[in-house]
Amino acid sequence: MSTTPAPPDNVVRTFIQNHRSAFLSDLAAWLRIPSVSADPGHGDDVRRSAEWLVGKLHETGFPVAEIWETDGAPAVFAEWPSDDPGAPTVLVYGHHDVQPAELEDGWHSEPFEPVERDGCLYARGAADDKGQVFFHTLGVRAHLAATGRTTPAVNLKLLIEGEEESGSPHFPALIGEHAHRLACDAAIVSDTGMWDRETPTVCTGMRGLTDCQIDLYGPDQDVHSGSFGGAVPNPATEAARLAAALHDEDRKVALPGFYDGVVELTDEERALFAELPFDEAAWLRTAHSHAALGEGGYTVLERVWARPTAEVNGISGGYQGPGGKTIVPAGAQLKLSFRTVAGQDAEKIQQTVRAWVAERLPAGIRHEITFWGATRPCLTPLGHPALQSVTRAMGRAFGTPVRFTREGGSGPAADLQDVLDVPVLFLGISVPSDGWHAPNEKVELDLLLKGVETAAYLWGDLAAHWNAG
Repeated sequence: MSTTPAPPDNVVRTFIQNHRSAFLSDLAAWLRIPSVSADPGHGDDVRRSAEWLVGKLHETGFPVAEIWETDGAPAVFAEWPSDDPGAPTVLVYGHHDVQPAELEDGWHSEPFEPVERDGCLYARGAADDKGQVFFHTLGVRAHLAATGRTTPAVNLKLLIEGEEESGSPHFPALIGEHAHRLACDAAIVSDTGMWDRETPTVCTGMRGLTDCQIDLYGPDQDVHSGSFGGAVPNPATEAARLAAALHDEDRKVALPGFYDGVVELTDEERALFAELPFDEAAWLRTAHSHAALGEGGYTVLERVWARPTAEVNGISGGYQGPGGKTIVPAGAQLKLSFRTVAGQDAEKIQQTVRAWVAERLPAGIRHEITFWGATRPCLTPLGHPALQSVTRAMGRAFGTPVRFTREGGSGPAADLQDVLDVPVLFLGISVPSDGWHAPNEKVELDLLLKGVETAAYLWGDLAAHWNAG
């Protein structure tokens, strides 16, 4: 453990304020690079973004900063070893690619020309994820300045991906190839957010995902429903029967063994979720829905964050044009997705779905099932010492108690957990109104600087309170 004293809060804050203007100017320069990974026409921009970041990390003080090639867009790796023997090693994950954006999508200003307005910085990538990656550069400098150190209190590594907004297709292979250089004691994901600006929160887990398409085939061609209906199997009917059988009357997933191994919420976790200022009516407006509905016995937040789900994403088959067409269709299609939680195995669920579909279909209906891979869930126990360091550092920066959330979605964090065999922590300062993936994406500047401050406190806290060995 490090014996470096904790930096005085006023020293950290003064350093941040003294460097605020240059920090924001640099961030704006990065945001001007339209690093849209989903558009091949921006391939050169994604590479330019990576090269820009490498140069800025060297300027920050990282002795190692380099581009890592993939079969797609380039990633950036950086490393700054600590002089302290036995210091824990921490890997920060983020991404430098962004979603597409055009002025005509509804932006009030050019999406790749950053504009500061009403205490916010508007630009594509301001929150997701360049702003949240970049606060670590000023954060580590504030940490050094306030402690008098010449190296961080932890062995600090960064891995900044270039394809997250395209589904991270090459990320597992990238971290597998470089696992020896990415070796760490904990990974911190700065690609997440907080409950709201008055309620700083730390995310403790994300759900996993596996999804599929089920193609059903009946007659060799559409046939007359008067001549053959009721006497031959109808693939559209069978698609509807499968969809209807996916849940029981309590909205629980009816697949055999679906809940086997699920890590249940503890009473403490349920109590912590209940402390959050959740407004169901406001949530429904955000969801563009008219009622909440789901698995019995759980609150809305528990369903979204900590319970596994099965959803019908699409169902189709037969005639879709105007008016009627009295046929038994030749084919139908069902698209399903399954959000998984800690303790579940996506491969087992895929096998279960295949067996369940085969057992329920009648003779005369042929089928094919295509799964599109899987993302594993990840979960950090509330008592983990690294999580406690993140919570303490954020609490110092915000000056208020920090609460806990989870994410209902899925991401590449679980790949870090699985390949590197380390706990994954989440440190983000974005708020729901920042508009990720939407027109007029922004980051609130006071919160962005709180992220800087949190990072400045975090490295010393981790070194002082966590003996990873």
